[in-house]
Amino acid sequence: MVTRDERCLILGRGAMGRMFEGLLRHRLHVETWDRDPDSGTETAPLENQLADAQVLILAVPAKPHDELLRRVAAALPEGLLCLTIAKGLDGEGRTPVQRMAEHLGEACDWGALYGPMIARDLSEGRPGFALGAANGDVAGERIQSLFAKTRLHVQASRDTHGAAWAAILKNVYVPLIGMAQGLGMGDNVRGYLVTAALAELARIVERMGGDAATAYSLAGLGDLVTTATSLSSHHRSLGEDMAQGDRSMLADKNGYIRSEGVHTAAMVAKHGLLPLDDYPLFALTHALFEDSSDMESRILSMLGQLE
Repeated sequence: MVTRDERCLILGRGAMGRMFEGLLRHRLHVETWDRDPDSGTETAPLENQLADAQVLILAVPAKPHDELLRRVAAALPEGLLCLTIAKGLDGEGRTPVQRMAEHLGEACDWGALYGPMIARDLSEGRPGFALGAANGDVAGERIQSLFAKTRLHVQASRDTHGAAWAAILKNVYVPLIGMAQGLGMGDNVRGYLVTAALAELARIVERMGGDAATAYSLAGLGDLVTTATSLSSHHRSLGEDMAQGDRSMLADKNGYIRSEGVHTAAMVAKHGLLPLDDYPLFALTHALFEDSSDMESRILSMLGQLE
């Protein structure tokens, strides 16, 4: 049972970090930590704030997970529950869950939260939903207890790697759905692309060591449909912009990743994480990120091949 005496430290003060702060501040003592992306100045020494914390939530991108988790492991307080919500790959092509397994192992309870949990909706009092993929049954129970009686409804899972790959790779497929939308290809094409993307996603999740069924969970299907249909979806808007010839959101800005899906596709290709020929929708989307000429004919050609 979570009590007001317990301390929760949230890393990151973006929309998701602020949402979790509002969601949990009436249940336990919440503190936040952040650092300036330009100067590297931290709001406080992480190790000092981490001391005596019972819960740690990493509401930061995938890129700094390696460094931050090394520091967490070196100053690990007893009984810590560590959670990540990051949906990307770092520069070495590693998922946040892989970094948690590497640095935390069995030294503490840890897990990931993935699913339809848009920060705006939760912050405005609407419900959200997540798969709490944990490194053990006890960790799963702790995650569910942490969010019990909040607006975030959590289902427990032990498939940490499957959940991570499902949530991360869906950001590659959503821009393709956005491209079809921007080209005016119709609702039928959107429905077909969602179905085909899920089937391909399930095969990839299984190849990466997860359970294929996790692709159809909140971390996969739930997050994919939400991101593909939300009016505020950055990933869908990216595809729509590309369909209109605007590729400005594809590029990183001053070293900062502007689209997790684009970066993920690039890291998968760079590190040879998948044989792209085995996954035609993924391969097409990656190719369109590189060169979006003749977009409509290439998508139509792919649809014909998938029949």
